[in-house]
Amino acid sequence: MSDPRKPDSAEPSTHFGYQSVPESQKAQKVAEVFHSVAAKYDLMNDVLSGGMHRLWKRFTIELSGVRPGNRVLDIAGGTGDLARQFSRLVGPTGEVVLADINASMLKVGRDRLLDKGVAGNVKFVQADAEKLPFPDNHFDVVTIAFGLRNVTHKEDALRSMLRVLKPGGRLLVLEFSKPSSSLLGKAYDAYSFAFMPLAGKLITNDAESYRYLAESIRMHPDQETLKGMMVDAGFDLVTYHNMTGGIVALHRGIKP
Repeated sequence: MSDPRKPDSAEPSTHFGYQSVPESQKAQKVAEVFHSVAAKYDLMNDVLSGGMHRLWKRFTIELSGVRPGNRVLDIAGGTGDLARQFSRLVGPTGEVVLADINASMLKVGRDRLLDKGVAGNVKFVQADAEKLPFPDNHFDVVTIAFGLRNVTHKEDALRSMLRVLKPGGRLLVLEFSKPSSSLLGKAYDAYSFAFMPLAGKLITNDAESYRYLAESIRMHPDQETLKGMMVDAGFDLVTYHNMTGGIVALHRGIKP
């Protein structure tokens, strides 16, 4: 007979970088990382990618097919790089929602866009990708750039994104992925685990957050695995495009 004082099963665990943590703790740990790095997030993106993140995001915008009057949801929108361009593309008859689970990142993104005069057709919502607080069949396009790897239950998030998309709507997932050559992979590993924490220490006085970010990239599903997850979630015509030798991949799926 089981002991009634003990639960029948322990709480499921998940990964936080290379650590194993209870699922209930991951969101808070990820939040602490982004509270720490929010103020200098843009600067660190430029330093760590050599400015390449701007090209990756530009390709995402081009492939999104966003048009005037569209309604766009940018999840994990961070400092607003995508939202700013989408605001211009949808025009006064469209709408862009910049959503982020992290209040610090959302504030930086909102302040940055307002400083650039982006207002009127952009809304800011603190939201969990796994439980999006929007109606069914609401958006023409959903994007998530460099955010999916931090989500605890990626399958739930993908289904939530599918639900809020209109039929024929498009999901674009921009994320670090698996380099296509082993030689590039080895060089990228050396860069990630040596330079990224060092740059984090020098620029933000926070090496640990950037060590986590490097580890989280390695724990994220590779290109084919993520494609399969999107298909399983219900997306059609799922494709992906490798960029910078597969260091980054852009996945695209259509809601039937």
